[in-house]
Amino acid sequence: MPKRMPSAPPVLAGYSYVRPLGAGGFADVFLYEQDLPRRVTAVKVLLVDVTDADARRAFTLEADAMARVSAHPSIVTIHQASISADGRPYLVMEYCPESLGARVKRGPMPAGDVLDIGVRMAGALETAHRSGMLHRDIKPSNLLVNALGAPVLADFGIAGAIGDAGGGETFAMSIPWSAPEVLGERTTGTVATEVWSLGATLYTLLAGHSPFELADRSRNSVDQLSRRVLGAKYTPLGPRGIPARIDTVLSTAMQRDPARRYATMAEFGEQLRWAQYELGVAPTSLEVASPEWASAAHITFGDASQRGPVVTTVNPDSRRAGRAAAQAEARPTAAVVDAGGLAPDRPRRGWIVPVLIGAGSAIAVLAVGAAVLLLAGVL
Repeated sequence: MPKRMPSAPPVLAGYSYVRPLGAGGFADVFLYEQDLPRRVTAVKVLLVDVTDADARRAFTLEADAMARVSAHPSIVTIHQASISADGRPYLVMEYCPESLGARVKRGPMPAGDVLDIGVRMAGALETAHRSGMLHRDIKPSNLLVNALGAPVLADFGIAGAIGDAGGGETFAMSIPWSAPEVLGERTTGTVATEVWSLGATLYTLLAGHSPFELADRSRNSVDQLSRRVLGAKYTPLGPRGIPARIDTVLSTAMQRDPARRYATMAEFGEQLRWAQYELGVAPTSLEVASPEWASAAHITFGDASQRGPVVTTVNPDSRRAGRAAAQAEARPTAAVVDAGGLAPDRPRRGWIVPVLIGAGSAIAVLAVGAAVLLLAGVL
């Protein structure tokens, strides 16, 4: 089935359209250049024919979620969210020129790089979890590479609340990186399923393919792949030259029983750091938000209210509104005209005042000139 062509880019005040970046099921992504400050940005725009309330709520939630956690250095930065003139919601984000999903298609990545990526993503996801939020779609294509070459987590489009049973909720899943209990529809997401997904993602970067994908492409149908994920039989990476320590960390993260996985992303990240240390690699800093930040107001995932561009309002009973009303009453509401509909002539000033001013100026000039001549000895 051919890919859908991107929709027409919207006209956004302060931005100049450059080119399309990608097309998805519910939104398109375009490259824009911002006028002030001058920078290139990625703008994600909801499709014009998407009128489903759940899809629009998910889009708004993505903006809220990214704004909540994008202060983390390993989460993509959001600059703005609003609604375009043609009514389409959009997000303005930092432009990341590549994804790890595209990079791994060129072949497996070095173990040292993958461990560094794993620690950074564990810190980003632990920060999201401490704020009460699950990502629910961790996979290589959602790990972007920013302009500095650093990995950042993106696409919180199907994020959810920790502890939400998700009963009756429909959401997309990425089978190769989804935990068995998600494929079995026993849950829509938990911290344990996120640990599995990150482990499967790191496995993919090391192997060059997803954990349960076979070399024979004819044996990788959706049903066949799903059955292997549900079986959760881990295939060691040792034969590929990957150190056994890394296999131990990833196999723990991808245990079939969620209770046997790492309890938190912080614990997973620390084990990745120990693997770095044992392999002689400088451990990457595990950056996690402070408890004070995490205890701030959480995102309301059930908020279905319609939101758009901010419009400043003034309480009509406030002192500020009273002053504005008084000024409006004192100001003429229409042009002053005479009986014929013409504006009356302005009163003209008399000629006496200008003449006196001119005479006074002349006398002052003569007095100054005489004083100069006296001092020079001429008079």
